Amino acid sequence: MTRINLLPWREEQAKRRRQYFLAFLFGMTGVALAAVWLADRVIDRAIDRQVARSSHLSRAVTVLDSQIKTIDELREQRLQLVERMKVVQGLQTDRPADALLFDQLARAVPDGVQLREVIVEGGNVGVRGSAESNQDIARLLRSLEASNDLQAPRLQHVQADDEDGNGFHLMVRQRESVEALQ
Repeated sequence: MTRINLLPWREEQAKRRRQYFLAFLFGMTGVALAAVWLADRVIDRAIDRQVARSSHLSRAVTVLDSQIKTIDELREQRLQLVERMKVVQGLQTDRPADALLFDQLARAVPDGVQLREVIVEGGNVGVRGSAESNQDIARLLRSLEASNDLQAPRLQHVQADDEDGNGFHLMVRQRESVEALQ
């Protein structure tokens, strides 16, 4: 029987297998390192893009906040102007009424009566003055009653003074005009 020594052939085959295995191991290690490096680059780029988006949004929010602040200031100025316009319109509306009131008072005051003070509060008018006699005060009350824009005169009190005659205080109501009701 012939004896064949297979040991050197097996040793060479084992050595080749080890070399293939090491080459495969180094190759896979290189591929793994390349994959990790590539993943790191992709993640870094994604982070950079997200940081750029965030900074862009942050700048846009800052701009919008300043615009909102400007809009709020403009709204406040608008409200102030509207209030001023209402005051001016009220003054413009009341101007003819005040002139009409003084015209009616001037027409209603008879000779012998002097008005010292006229106070207007809302729709009520307070009048202080002096008259030579009580008949002059009565004529004043009748003429105020006959007036178109004044109604319900009420004599509050009469006081006899030696210097001025009879001092009086009366209240009268203004009638609401048709313009004020509209």
